[in-house]
Amino acid sequence: MPYFYVDRYYWILIIPTMLFAFWAQSRVSSTFNKYSRVMSRGGYTAAEICRRILDSNGLYHVRIEHISGNLTDHFDPSTNVVRLSDTVYGSRSVASIGVAAHEVGHAVQYAVGYVPIRVRAAIIPITNFGSKLSMPLILLGFLFQWQPIVNLGIILFSLMTLFQLVTLPVELNASRRALKTLEGDSILYGEEVSQAKSVLTAAALTYVAALLTSAAQLLRLILIYGRRNNRD
Repeated sequence: MPYFYVDRYYWILIIPTMLFAFWAQSRVSSTFNKYSRVMSRGGYTAAEICRRILDSNGLYHVRIEHISGNLTDHFDPSTNVVRLSDTVYGSRSVASIGVAAHEVGHAVQYAVGYVPIRVRAAIIPITNFGSKLSMPLILLGFLFQWQPIVNLGIILFSLMTLFQLVTLPVELNASRRALKTLEGDSILYGEEVSQAKSVLTAAALTYVAALLTSAAQLLRLILIYGRRNNRD
C-alpha cells in the first residue's frame, strides 16, 4: 500500500512535522527542567496553589490527586479531579506551579461552559471510533479497488485532525487563564510569571506539533489517493 512506502509526500510533509514535534517535545523537557530548579518566593507547593485557585473559583467539589509519572498532569472532567504528577504535586518550583495552574484552567473552562472544550469533549467518542477504523478501511478499499471505502477511511482519519484543531485553542486558553490568575492573585511575582509563561508556551508547542503532524498525514493521504483516483 502506497501510504506505508517512502514517497515524495513523506519527505515533503511527514519528515518536517516529525522533526518539529521532536524539537517541541525537547523544548518542553528542557524548559520545565530549567524552571523546576527555580523555587517560587511564595513557598507553596503546586498542589496547595492548585487548591487555592480552585477554591477562589468556587470549585470546592473538584479534588486533587497525586499520580505517578513525569508531566502526566491532567484534569478529568468525568470525576472532577485534577491529577498532578510526581514532578509537580509537591514541588514549590515556578514550573510546577505553572503546570498545576494550567490544569485548573481546564476545570474552570468546564465550570464556565467554555465552548471549545465542550466541543472537544463531544467529539472524543467519534474521534476514537475514527482512529480505530480509518486505516483498516483505507487498506480494504485499496486492496479491493473500492474508492468509496478509501474515501470513508480518509474522512474518519480527518476527525483526528479536527480533534487536534479544537484542542489547540483549549490548551492556549487554559494557559492564558493560568497566567492571569498567577499574576493577578499575586501567586507568582515579577520574573516568576515570565518563567511560568515560558514553560506553558513550550508546552503549547507540542499541541501545535500534534496539529501539524495530523494535518500533514491527512494531506498525504488525500494526495496519494487523489492522484491514484485521477489516474483511474
